[in-house]
Amino acid sequence: MSGVLEVCRRGREASYALAAASRAVKDAALRAMAKALRDNTDAIVQANALDVAAASEGGTPESTVDRLRLDPTRVDAMAVGLEDLAGLADPVGEVVRGYTLPNGLELRQVRVPFGVVGIIYEARPNVTADAAGICLKSGNAVLLRGSSSAAHSNAAIVDVLRSAAESSGLPADVVQGVPGDRAAVKELMQARGLVDVLIPRGGAGLIQTVVSESTVPVIETGVGNCHVYVDADADLDLAVKILLNAKTQRPSVCNAAESVLVHADVAEAFLAKALPALADAGVTVHGDQRVVAASNQVVPATEQDFGTEYLSLDLSAAVVDSLEAAVEHIRRYGSSHTEAIVTRSQAAARRFVQAVDAAAVVVNASTRFTDGGEFGFGAEIGISTQKLHARGPMGLPEMTSTKYVVTGEGQVRT
Repeated sequence: MSGVLEVCRRGREASYALAAASRAVKDAALRAMAKALRDNTDAIVQANALDVAAASEGGTPESTVDRLRLDPTRVDAMAVGLEDLAGLADPVGEVVRGYTLPNGLELRQVRVPFGVVGIIYEARPNVTADAAGICLKSGNAVLLRGSSSAAHSNAAIVDVLRSAAESSGLPADVVQGVPGDRAAVKELMQARGLVDVLIPRGGAGLIQTVVSESTVPVIETGVGNCHVYVDADADLDLAVKILLNAKTQRPSVCNAAESVLVHADVAEAFLAKALPALADAGVTVHGDQRVVAASNQVVPATEQDFGTEYLSLDLSAAVVDSLEAAVEHIRRYGSSHTEAIVTRSQAAARRFVQAVDAAAVVVNASTRFTDGGEFGFGAEIGISTQKLHARGPMGLPEMTSTKYVVTGEGQVRT
């Protein structure tokens, strides 16, 4: 058995013990993990420094290096996240529905763990602790495959988490890193029967590779070509405020706005306000002909621009002749993540919500709110853009499946 399959096998064995663990045991393990992260901050930061130095020397963009970098504050934030998880309700055992059948059988549908969850992710080593904690709380053993750019950081964090889990009475193998090169990732994606579900977190290329090549079921997450549509009945000052927040508050994340659409009736007035504000914020606008005509600072947009998840201070922009034209544009270029409308018209808002097919549709607010923490879930493993099982921010309940428990008193079927 290869090294990767052996890791998967050990994860499967560990998952049986974790599935039977009480909330008290799991919460104690999470708090022990948080303490261990703080106690080992220096070692984690030193390991991370090796990854940061290699990335910088390799010419990695500074925005990516920043996502990679850890310091004591960021390590403490990882620990706080684990402590917060310990305070959340345990989804395992929750009764989704239950009733008594006419023949007297008692039927209950209850939440159960998936079993073994594989996470394939890029760059951010904080995901290592976040994913491990969410999987543990929901009763799942986790196999963590981060990018090679964070190899030292991830290894240090996994070692700390494994020791803490074991000290709390759980098998260390409830948390494992997946070793090896790209061939190892391929093995993980083919480990159907040992791994119950894979969740890719990263760019479009990573997600598409996992979806296309995996025989293990995949929950697709994350690519966010999010739009803000400024309706003919919008409060234009409010629209500028929302757009600036959606684009610039944190441009490198999947719920940042990547495109703005503005109704032709208010385009001149809106662009006169929005374009200077975007320029002052350092945003490069890639506009269609009507947007280009409004300012000499706008870059002419290509077809590719409208379908791009920039993850930077870039924004595509177009003028549309109607709400229906905005919906058609979103259907053509959107990624089913988050779409927003700014309008004072209840009819327009209702039509937009009904017509737009996305995990989250936002009315008169920033796209940046599509987040497990902001939604009150307390934690998330990612934002699902698919339609099966889970859609939108995936909290603890979304990291479970269900089973039916049928209790009788000797009934037989005739």
